[in-house]
Amino acid sequence: MARDTSKSPAPLPGNKVRVARIGAPHGVRGELKLWSFTGDPAAVADYGALETEDGKRRFDIETMRPAKDHFIVRLAGVADRDAAAKLTNIDLFVPRERLPAIDEDDTWYHADLIGLAAVTPEGVALGTVTALHNFGAGDLIEIATTQGGEPLLLPFTDAIVPEVDIAGKKVVVVLPSVTE
Repeated sequence: MARDTSKSPAPLPGNKVRVARIGAPHGVRGELKLWSFTGDPAAVADYGALETEDGKRRFDIETMRPAKDHFIVRLAGVADRDAAAKLTNIDLFVPRERLPAIDEDDTWYHADLIGLAAVTPEGVALGTVTALHNFGAGDLIEIATTQGGEPLLLPFTDAIVPEVDIAGKKVVVVLPSVTE
């Protein structure tokens, strides 16, 4: 099953999707580290102006080059290290309509899955999808359980999540059996 590897949180008011995070300054001339959360990491520069969650600040990428596990960018209007430092850890968003359409079955933007109900194959409510993560060994789906407490973190595979029903606003989850 093809999966999008972005780490987008829930869709936001105005239908925004998180596509990147600004990191620490790089050097003294205003360059910054940038982590892209798009399927093709370099595509983050193709979506036009990136904005803060509240939409009050917009950023245009002037230059971008790859680094070890991120990009080094120059943002319009950021001329020195002090200005760059004030932007550290800001998440960047784009309106959903600027993202490319998905033509493949069984492929979704992570933001499409956040907020869906998680149910067993029998229809028993487990909770709500709150996040998708990828720490290098494959995607994990995070579910806030109906009982509260610690969230479930499960592999986002066909065996564990055999059905994603966007229209029905649910995912079917087969809980793994625990043996002692």
